[in-house]
Amino acid sequence: MSAGLFDLEGKAAIVTGGAMGIGFGIVKRLVGAGADVLVADLDRDLAASKVAELDGPGKAAVVRIDVAAAHAGDRLVDECLSNFGHVDILINNAGIYPMTPLLEMSRESWQRVIDINLTGLAFISKAVGSRMAEQGTGGKIVNIASIDALHPSMVGLAAYDSSKGGVLMFTKAFALEMAQHGVTVNAIAPGGISTEGTAAPLAGSGMTEEQMEAMMQQFIAGIPLGRMGDPDDIAKVALFLASSASDYITGELLVVDGGALLT
Repeated sequence: MSAGLFDLEGKAAIVTGGAMGIGFGIVKRLVGAGADVLVADLDRDLAASKVAELDGPGKAAVVRIDVAAAHAGDRLVDECLSNFGHVDILINNAGIYPMTPLLEMSRESWQRVIDINLTGLAFISKAVGSRMAEQGTGGKIVNIASIDALHPSMVGLAAYDSSKGGVLMFTKAFALEMAQHGVTVNAIAPGGISTEGTAAPLAGSGMTEEQMEAMMQQFIAGIPLGRMGDPDDIAKVALFLASSASDYITGELLVVDGGALLT
């Protein structure tokens, strides 16, 4: 019975930013549960190489996409329909997190973060949600937010934090709108997750390697469970929200942070 709750056989999903990190962790879990997955990423070659590693009952296809592009949502729907015939699950994972204090940030840099993390997410959700409503069979939309939607982690993430706070409220507002169509909309708030890109913002901050290591150790010391998360910690929660196990949950934010916000 429990296996059936998480069985996604016959479902088709879209995962943005699916070529690495949390995104690819989610792709692996969905494919493993039987879903056919469209892996959408700016780096198509990387996505294709990662898809070749998959071993599960579900199938996967790849599309190159900039989620901030005006018609990204329509294109993702078209690609999913072309490959799988329908779309049942959307995981909005793509995002960027440059570390720049607001006093040093250009308007263009701020806008790029908002365009990718919030505006792109919203209008991809609109396109996919419209298709789900037309299909009349319900659907699942899962947005990857952040614990920074609730509490800032550090100086330098004002744009990122603002975008993720927006994702939280968008999730609630869109959940209310889509409920009549049987589509649930929820969000996950990861804490510190070890991925290929975890150190990128720090590496561009001008800190030495020793300073970056000290900051990381200080961050881990504040996590009650005593470790950074890994992509599968988020992927398992995404699988839950994409499955029938979460049918009576909508408009919610699930914090997955090892207890970091408790401190």
